This record gives sequence, C-alpha cells and structure tokens, in this order.
Amino acid sequence: MLTIALPKGALLKDSIAYFQRVGLNFEALLEPGNRQLQVLSQDGRARALLVRAQDVPVYVQYGQAQLGIVGYDVLREKNPHVAKLADLGFGQCRLSVAVKASSPYRSARDLPPHCRVASKFVRCADAFFQQLDLPVDIVPLYGSVELGPITGMAEAIVDLVSTGRTLKENGLVELEQIFSSTAYLIAHPRSYRLNLNGLGHYVPQLIGAIA
Repeated sequence: MLTIALPKGALLKDSIAYFQRVGLNFEALLEPGNRQLQVLSQDGRARALLVRAQDVPVYVQYGQAQLGIVGYDVLREKNPHVAKLADLGFGQCRLSVAVKASSPYRSARDLPPHCRVASKFVRCADAFFQQLDLPVDIVPLYGSVELGPITGMAEAIVDLVSTGRTLKENGLVELEQIFSSTAYLIAHPRSYRLNLNGLGHYVPQLIGAIA
C-alpha cells in the first residue's frame, strides 16, 4: 500500500487538499479531536502518517513512507537522501536573520564577531555566516527562539518568517533573508526508481495537480 508522510502544523491542510486532487482523501486527520497518527484514504488505496515536519524526510528516506510533503527549509537543514519531485508552491515563508528593533545592526554583516545567534536551523545558520566570513556562536534553540535576543542570550536569531507579525509583537526586526521556502513533494529514491506501491501511477497525477 502507498504510504504518505504528512506534516503536522501549518502545511497539513494544504497537503491534504493537494492529495484530494488525485482522489486520495485524508480529511479524517483534520477532524476536531482527532488523535490518530495514521489513517487510510477513504477509498482504502493509501495510508497517511501524521508526523512532525522535521521527521517527514526521515520516514521517506528510510522507506516507511514512499511519498511525503515537507518544507524546503527542512530539506536544506537536514539534507536527507530523498528524491525531490516538485515544488508545490504553498507554505511560503523565508529563513531570515532578525535582531531586536532597538539594536544598532542594519545588516547581518554588522553583527559583532563571535556573537551568539540562536536558531533551530543550526546547519543553515552556520553555513550562512561562514559564507559571510563572520564567525558566530550558534546557540541551538527549538522553541520560542525570539526569546534569545529579548533575554540577552543572543544578539540575533535565524528563524522562519511568514508574515513578520511574531517578530514585530516581540520587538524584533528582520535584517536579512537567507532563502525562501515552500512545500516540496519528496519520494523514497528506490521506491520511485522501481515504481513500488504504485508510485508510477500517482506521481504523474500529483505533478499535474500542482496549482
């Protein structure tokens, strides 16, 4: 049976709508009070796993899911061994450097050498500042990253920005965009290459269903 890893959170609703375009209905995952982590499509042809966004490429890489939807930001950070089939165009956001609005910095290059930068995107942040030839200390944080500059633990953060509202409400401003991110359709490489579990039937339809 075809198994699809779907991300919890902001991408879930659009991901379910996307698969509905090819006749795979996983709306049960959106029902209020749902606690199921796996459901069958209404026609019984496929199964969806509901996992953390960061874990989607892990399930796909190891073959527990043949397809998945995940943000480009996760792909950049984790660099998993998966087949990237298509940019789906939804879930637009950007990975950016931000600081306190009251700080004197106007670009990432203005940050002092060896300052602390808080982020859950440790690899992406490190690569960005290496490219600037600016040595910084990346502090791994996995929730409420905005508190880093607010508490004085870090001079800056590297985090996802969608509307910018969260930054503004916490007295932070965006300095610089590192890259933009949207949702991607990914596949387990061997399953895709050998057309296992009906991938050859679904993938062309899914590519054609991109809005």
